[in-house]
Amino acid sequence: MHPTTNLQNKKSPLGDLGVYEQTLEYLYSQMPEYQRIGQLAYKPGLDNSLRLDAIFNHPHRNYKTIHVGGTNGKGSTSHLLAAILQESGYKVGLYTSPHLVDFRERIRVNGKMVSKEYVVDFVKKYRNQFEPIMPSFFELTMEMAFLYFADQKVDVAIIEVGLGGRLDSTNIISPDLCIITNIGFDHTQFLGNTLPKIAAEKAGIIKPNTPVVIGEADNKEVRQVFTDKANSKNARIVFAKAALKDFSANKTENEWIINTSEYPNLVNKLSGFAQEKNAKTVLTAVTELKKIGYQIPKEAVYNGFANVIELTGLMGRWHTLQEKPKIVCDTGHNAHGMRYIAEQLKQEKYNRLHIILGMANDKDIASVLALLPQNAIYYFTKASVERALNEKILAQQAAAFKLRGKTFETVAQAIEEAQKNADEKDLIFIGGSSFVVADALPLFM
Repeated sequence: MHPTTNLQNKKSPLGDLGVYEQTLEYLYSQMPEYQRIGQLAYKPGLDNSLRLDAIFNHPHRNYKTIHVGGTNGKGSTSHLLAAILQESGYKVGLYTSPHLVDFRERIRVNGKMVSKEYVVDFVKKYRNQFEPIMPSFFELTMEMAFLYFADQKVDVAIIEVGLGGRLDSTNIISPDLCIITNIGFDHTQFLGNTLPKIAAEKAGIIKPNTPVVIGEADNKEVRQVFTDKANSKNARIVFAKAALKDFSANKTENEWIINTSEYPNLVNKLSGFAQEKNAKTVLTAVTELKKIGYQIPKEAVYNGFANVIELTGLMGRWHTLQEKPKIVCDTGHNAHGMRYIAEQLKQEKYNRLHIILGMANDKDIASVLALLPQNAIYYFTKASVERALNEKILAQQAAAFKLRGKTFETVAQAIEEAQKNADEKDLIFIGGSSFVVADALPLFM
């Protein structure tokens, strides 16, 4: 489809859906999306964001915000907090990225996606004002979210960092609380090639006199980076591990049972292995929010953890798509995230394991492949984005790690073949990239 850059005021012959699709094509073509094309779309720095924000009269100042950064777990942490705050009676905006199936997943209020009409009207109404700035796709959709949350009169918005922290376009907000989930190797071409360097970029969201919760920081140098940054900003820093010494968690087949003195028998319906750490981060964040005046009853915490998927629409986190054979997908896409997935695959019960794998071409492929089981049948594929690594190249690299299988040009073909080969007691895992999961989800919805 050729991108449409001339959005007429009259109705498209395709109806509203046609206008919405044209609007998305315009956004993708005028402001290339990092998720789709990678490095060329990345615009570090806050200049564009500040200029855009001025056009719209700083809409994020009309409500409270919570800023969530880190390498992995940002999405789950943001959704869990949103669910808990919704259940506490707040009207909650949620801005996350990337989307998996529908662009509108990025912008939600109380779990409900922004309407197609709002997206269309935003572009139509304001394009003459924002086009001269030449914002990136991310910068513009972020500002759309900020304005939408103001229009919807939210009480609080949870804002997920896009990439890094210090130079991320979301870093123009003045939040009530900052959260950094963890530090791992990802986007090293932008953020640095050591954990302390990456931590320094992520620590860029720490604000003056604003509490910051650190989820996972087992590396001593990383902890020091965060501590020094927090001290320089007079920001209270709380490490989740130290704050929740009485935390324990037990994994059942489909959930975590978490125990602390304040929250005995707390059921977390997000069942991925990484969710134990995310739960600890979220509970620490809840304590900090209560200290600064948020009203969060106990039952809201229980309800939020138990109903996060229904309340916020979260998808793609150790997400069971089908039983018999069991088919699971997960958006983990770097070594830090894949370590949890590999551990979880070891715990699953199955006759044979089928792995549908595709990756983005700018990831540390070898570090991920080194973690994957050799006793699986592989279906190497590529997602339908420009950043996707060619499936044949992926298969060649995988062979060095004794991972063997066939190649498929599309995710749909790989899934079809795996389903054909699998019996009822087998397990099919789909992952390696958010984009592979994004291509897979519509096939099961």
